[in-house]
Amino acid sequence: MQDSTLKNLPLLQVLAGASLISFSSIMVRLSEADPTAAGVYRVLFGGIALLAGALIRRENLWMGAKAFFGAAAAGLFFCFDMVFWHRSIHYVGPGLATLIANFQVFLVAAAGVLFFKEKVTTRLIFSIITALAGLYLIVAQDWAATAGNYRAGVLLGLLAALSYTFYLFALRRTMVLPVKLPLFANMAIMSLVSALFLYITATVTGESLAIPRPVDWLWLLIYGLVCHSLGWILIGTGMPRIPPSKTGLILLMQPTLAFIWDILIFARPTTAIEALGAVITLGAIYLGAVRR
Repeated sequence: MQDSTLKNLPLLQVLAGASLISFSSIMVRLSEADPTAAGVYRVLFGGIALLAGALIRRENLWMGAKAFFGAAAAGLFFCFDMVFWHRSIHYVGPGLATLIANFQVFLVAAAGVLFFKEKVTTRLIFSIITALAGLYLIVAQDWAATAGNYRAGVLLGLLAALSYTFYLFALRRTMVLPVKLPLFANMAIMSLVSALFLYITATVTGESLAIPRPVDWLWLLIYGLVCHSLGWILIGTGMPRIPPSKTGLILLMQPTLAFIWDILIFARPTTAIEALGAVITLGAIYLGAVRR
């Protein structure tokens, strides 16, 4: 029994991590903090926790300028992702905003084709067309009937997907350097640099960093410590030890659960056509994520 549990531990870690991260958009919506402020506290609280973990594990925090500035670049792109995604959550809700942000799967694939000479497969083309069709089923009715904020929310979700794509490439770059930072140290630097950029963004745009209510401290602490740091630690440690096909399917839990939490917690009105569109889009994201 113990051997079986140890064998399945990586799978359980990724399952738990994806489940925790699925609550990220819910914490943003529950909190009354301004969108950029919520991002500041996510990466600040999470970054401090990751830094503490790095110190406890006695990880090196300096492995040269390339490693540091690579993590800093990832932090900058993650800042953009937070700015766009949090506003999208406020405009279209946590479920749809998270679903659209996961279109980064197709942008990563497109970048692979354009910059790394990867082959364009029929499967990839089919998954992109299917995802767009599913998204159309979700947003078509509200696109025509609602105010401009809804349309802005959809477009901001796509910008979040683009920003997250750049973040993933920058993060991957830090992981393949000849001399690289350990996992906790790398994520801590990325998070704290992102917190700095988000603070600058809030200052420039005139957003308040105040935490409006005492209960918002709880939501933002959960967002930073549980969703950000613990969720990604679990995924980062378990993912390398399970097959890619399982990884793609499990990580699909994140937008799926976010959509479900939106319906259950915020009573998101969802028609049968919208539900069908969500299922089609999620299936297409899975096809795009798990390539041969």
